[in-house]
Parts: sequence; structure tokens; C-alpha cells
Amino acid sequence: MVESGETDWVSRFADEVISEAERRAPGKPVVCASGLSPSGPIHLGNLREVMTPHLVADEIRRRGVECVHLLSWDDYDRFRRVPAGVDPSWAEHIGKPLTSVPAPPGSAYGNWAEHFKAPMIEALRQLGVEYHGISQTEQYTNGAYREQILLAVRERARIDAVLSRYRTKQAKQVEDYFPYKPYCELCERDLTTVTAYDDVTTELAYTCECGFGETVRLAEHDRGKLVWKVDWPMRWAYEGVAFEPSGVDHHSPGSAWIVGGEIVGEVFGGQRPIGPMYAFVGITGMAKMSSSKGDVPTAADALEIMEAPVLRWLYARRKPAQSFKIAFDQEIQRLYDEWDALGRKVAEGRAQPAELAAYNRAVSTAAGPLPATPHPVPYRTLASVVDITTGDADQTLRILRDLDAIGTLDEARPRLDRAQRWVDGHVPADQRTRVRDEPDEELLDSLGPSEREALRLLADGLDDWSPAGLTALVYGVPKIQAGLPADAEATPELKAAQRAFFALLYKLLVGRDTGPRLPTLLLAVGADRVRKLVGA
Repeated sequence: MVESGETDWVSRFADEVISEAERRAPGKPVVCASGLSPSGPIHLGNLREVMTPHLVADEIRRRGVECVHLLSWDDYDRFRRVPAGVDPSWAEHIGKPLTSVPAPPGSAYGNWAEHFKAPMIEALRQLGVEYHGISQTEQYTNGAYREQILLAVRERARIDAVLSRYRTKQAKQVEDYFPYKPYCELCERDLTTVTAYDDVTTELAYTCECGFGETVRLAEHDRGKLVWKVDWPMRWAYEGVAFEPSGVDHHSPGSAWIVGGEIVGEVFGGQRPIGPMYAFVGITGMAKMSSSKGDVPTAADALEIMEAPVLRWLYARRKPAQSFKIAFDQEIQRLYDEWDALGRKVAEGRAQPAELAAYNRAVSTAAGPLPATPHPVPYRTLASVVDITTGDADQTLRILRDLDAIGTLDEARPRLDRAQRWVDGHVPADQRTRVRDEPDEELLDSLGPSEREALRLLADGLDDWSPAGLTALVYGVPKIQAGLPADAEATPELKAAQRAFFALLYKLLVGRDTGPRLPTLLLAVGADRVRKLVGA
């Protein structure tokens, strides 16, 4: 077994999976698996279903061990409900396979499943996730599982016995249980009931709520699927899966994970994969996500406002059983501060082993590094600049040259573009920064001698037009007024004076008590306009 010296959770799972895969299927590629249902927007909680095995599979590949990450698109699942924001008339399609449901109005895709798969496929490309996609519609309709279906039907009494161990209500009679659900030939829905089955001929009779009924040979029938608690363990055995995580909801008594662990061996002769339970992913200010409600942030949404390595890092640094939140509000600035601080620790050789491992998994895969911003200006600075300039490229470049010696805006991309989209899409209008066009004469007339002197000292000191010089200036004016040296210790009284001075400047410049960091704001406004607005 190839082991890693790193101490993060990914390495530990990789060790275990390599060992277990070699025991189960010596000499064959290691198989990790994920499953996603494109029943609606595939949200950031669903992304953990993919990122957990991706990180493990990628670590296995880094060690030179052949590994495949299967991603099953459960697009042959039934359409269960109409998400918010979609025409209620789509309810007529409830019960059909997702690939038989028309895409939402205005979509460029041929069906419901493809519409919701597409943004996830693009997001996974940006995230560097290497996988082999499997359409369950294609698998079932092409007859790939025919022998497994016939086996499950032959063993339906054994399956029913397993399920009965977990039923709280009185168990049905064996002859009532059937593990295969046909889709109706006429209406395409799964509102069907199997009324008869012949084990010798495999003739299966069913009726549908729409009034249609027919008799087919199951050995030739490709318009139906195994029920979920049988379908999942069937695939574990069929694909030889060694590693597949699942959500908290799959680990309760009688769930598909628990029941499937028995069915896979007793019926299909396979083994349940190593499968950590993963916790939910939340969004700052939002409750638990549900794709059925429609209005949930997706991986594509997150990649609009943050770079791929940062999003990868969020999933890599937490063990699967640990929940975490993804910020779409002001917390994203703190998140980026953490990310940049970690980058500095790594560059200086100060990162702990687990930190270093998570960072390396975020910025690269076994196939190579992910795209990075050449000159990563702090996210909060970029957000302030694009907010103040309303995205004007010339003004943005002027300020960034003064702030951080940026030569071209491309040096600050893609982080700059992410910050722009965050400001445009996630900062409320009443929190946007709008520099005043004209001085607030009423406020200026109401000022006392001390405040007027503070503004004069500020205007006189604007000649040192650099971030460091302006920082020293805005913090230094209250010190000068108090007769203190520039390096004076910040006493409570001095801090109070500085806060009052800052609030005055914000009111004069942007009409609010707070705003972007003052040095950044001053650079954006320009010396002449600052002097005009402070009445100097």
C-alpha cells in the first residue's frame, strides 16, 4: 500500500481506500463514486457529494495509483415536484423520468435533466474535477442492468425480508413487494402497479393510474428502473465501488445506505463501499438548502464571486462530518483574508502539515495547477475599488496602480472580476458607496474649530499620495491635534478621537458614517476632489 506522510483527512481515506480496493479487486483501478439528481438546481450541499470522493480520488492519482471517479447522473429518477419559479403547469410531468420532462421555459437544453446538469458540468470543469459521467437514463434504457434487474426480481423475497427488518409498520406480504417500477408506455409516468409476474417467462403485467395497462417481458423491457433502495446497492456491485460518501439523511435506520449494505451482499454478491457521512453545507444567512425549492446557490453561483481554488479549499479543509458555511455576504471578505494569510504561511514555510495539504489540494490536482490570479490584491480592497468606481476600468486601474503597483487589470484577474460580480450582485443598494458630487455645505457650516482644523490638516497632508502615506495621515491627524507624536500609543481617548474623525470624513465624502477603508477611498476620490468635499 502506498501511504502519504500528510496528516489530513483526505490522505487517511486514500490510505484506507487503496488498501480496501486491493483486497477486493487486486490489480484493478480503484473506483470512487458520486451520485447527483438533476431534479433542480444542484446546490452547494450537493457539491460535497462530488468534492469528497474527488479529493480522495485525486490523492490516489497523485500517488500514481490508477483511480476512476464515477459520477452517476440520476436522470432516470422520477420528476417529483415543480420547483419555485417554474410554471405550475409542469405538474403534468410529475412521475416521468427527468429526461422526459421538458426543460424550463427559455432553456437551450432538450430536457429538464440536461438543463440542470449543464451548469454543474461547467462548474466541475472550472474546479478541476476529473470524473467519468454516467447517465442512468442511458444505462437503464440501453439494457446495461438487465441481468441485475432480473436477479433482483428473482430475489424479491430476500430483498423484502431485509426491508422488513427495518419496517415499523406491519410488513406487506412477499407477493406484494416488487423491486422494479415500470414507466407507463402511454403517459411515461411511474404511476404504475405490477399486477402479475411470471418468473419463468419474465412476463410482467402492470396497470397505470392513467388507465393504460400492458404485459411485457422483463427480459426485454427497458422502460423502468429498480427502486432506490435496491438500485443503489446494485450499482455498488455492478461498478465495484470502493469509496462513496453519503449525506446525513442516508444514515438513519432503514435508510438506503443501511439497508443497501445488506442487500448488496445478500442479493448482488458485492460489498458496500467505504462511505463517510458528510454534513450539510450552509450559506451565510440562509437555512439548510433544498433544491426542490428552486432558489438555492449552486457551484456556478459560488464561482461567480470566488476563485475555484478558494471554493475547493472550503471543501478540502473540513472533514466530511464537519458542517461549514459558504459566504455570499460580507463574510466573503474575511474568508479571502484567511485564504491569503494561508498563502503567505505556505510561501514562508510556516504552514502546518494539514494546512499545507488542504492548500495544495485547493490550488492543484494530479493533472496540474488550477488558474490563479497573478497579482492577488486583497479581495476586500478590490471590492471597495470596484464599488467606488462603479466598475470603470480606467479609474480602477489608476487606483490599483497607486495601491498595489498593478501594471494592468489582467494581473488582478480573475479575482478582480469575482469581486466585481460580488459587489454588483450581493451588496445591497443602501450599502453601495457613492461619492458625493458636491460638498455638504450644511454639515461643513455646522463644524466647530477643532473639526475644521482636522480637515485642514488632512488637506495639507494629501501630498504624500500613497497607501502608506494616507494611512499615516488619517490616523495621525487626531494625534497631531492631541499634541502627540506620530508613533504615540493608541489610548482609549485617542481611538475615540480617530473614530469621530473617520465618521466625519465618511459623511463628507460618501454621506454615511462608514465606508471602504479611508486610504482606499481617498485614493479613489483623488486629492483635488477630497479637498473640495472637505471644504479646504
